[in-house]
Amino acid sequence: MNTDLSWVLNDVLEVRGARHAILVSGDGLLLQRSDQISRDDAETNAAAMSSMQSLSRAVAPFVGAGNGFWKQTLLEYDGGWIFLIAAGSGAYLAVSAAVDVDMEAVSFRMQKTVTALAKAMSVAPRTDNGVGV
Repeated sequence: MNTDLSWVLNDVLEVRGARHAILVSGDGLLLQRSDQISRDDAETNAAAMSSMQSLSRAVAPFVGAGNGFWKQTLLEYDGGWIFLIAAGSGAYLAVSAAVDVDMEAVSFRMQKTVTALAKAMSVAPRTDNGVGV
């Protein structure tokens, strides 16, 4: 499937202060990027985000609630934030944002984006006559 889903990722960037969005496979491959980030930068960050989600999952039990279940990683830097969430089976959505971004708005928009991605990537089941049910 070589579908351009950048339009879905660009929706996250409607939040003032959101900068870039990338969709990453669990093994670090870039699946999609928003328009404002170069392919090279997106690929470099995709590999890093794969490592981040792996690390976040590994330390999830540290929160003390049973086995713990990773939902989101939030990283703070002098220049802003990185948000990382699961985007379906084996995919992750990462968004970078400015220091003063509305964090709740970004998180909400990311959840909406994950839902939109699931719909955009779904395929109707086939029947014997080739027509979806």
